[in-house]
Amino acid sequence: MSQCAGHQQLSLFNGYYDSFCYQPIHIYEGNGRLITTVLRPGNRPTGREAVAILKRVVERLRAAWPEVGILVRADSHYGNSGVMDFCESKKLKYILGLTPHKPLYKEALRWTEEAARQARAGEVRLFGEFRYQAKGWTTSRRVIVKAEHNAKGPNTQFIVINLEERDPIFLYKTAYCSRGEMELFIKGHKTHLHSDRTSCSRFSANQFQLLLTSLAYILVETFRREHLQRTPWAKAQIDTIQKAVVKIGAQVREMRRKIKVHLPISYLGQKR
Repeated sequence: MSQCAGHQQLSLFNGYYDSFCYQPIHIYEGNGRLITTVLRPGNRPTGREAVAILKRVVERLRAAWPEVGILVRADSHYGNSGVMDFCESKKLKYILGLTPHKPLYKEALRWTEEAARQARAGEVRLFGEFRYQAKGWTTSRRVIVKAEHNAKGPNTQFIVINLEERDPIFLYKTAYCSRGEMELFIKGHKTHLHSDRTSCSRFSANQFQLLLTSLAYILVETFRREHLQRTPWAKAQIDTIQKAVVKIGAQVREMRRKIKVHLPISYLGQKR
């Protein structure tokens, strides 16, 4: 989410964030490489909008790697029939969040009731699965439920998948919840490279600003992956690399067979 403080073109009021904002789409490869970022208004993306972006991404990936398997993993903003139909038509695997609602709660009743019963002895988390077809879906699909009950009460979550793996615990806790790492990529992009600085009045100018911060992300991520392996910063966050490596003044001496980099004597990362 990119909060808008003025009268930016196409910024919309979002009740969840209680502010006018943009809601850009960030797509990352599983190891953190940025695939694309698209600035968009502050409302929830429709299935048609998400498919339009996915279509272009998949075409480019398939053109470069025709045989590669593709798994689409996203939160409940993208758990709609349009995205699922597209993935199935292109033979893509998907694991998507679902917004909880009454019919889903009804299907999950056996697990939520059991979780509430067992919660008398402490926090309980149960997992199950069922076939479900929402209104507007073209077919029934496999849904995994996490029925959690803790001191604050029930916390029931759902995901929809077309994976063949049978263990619902693995599918939810490992396959889906690993999406949290993508949130860290977005955090680095937004907090450390300021991708949310969309203060121009024109939408196209703000998209260009997002493009510049995306290029900066690619530079830092590539630098870390290709040049910081076997160093203390091999898995460092972007701000750490900025402070410990990028912003350090140094003298570079080009010699016949090597290049020497002389760091200042006050450099905090030097070995004692």
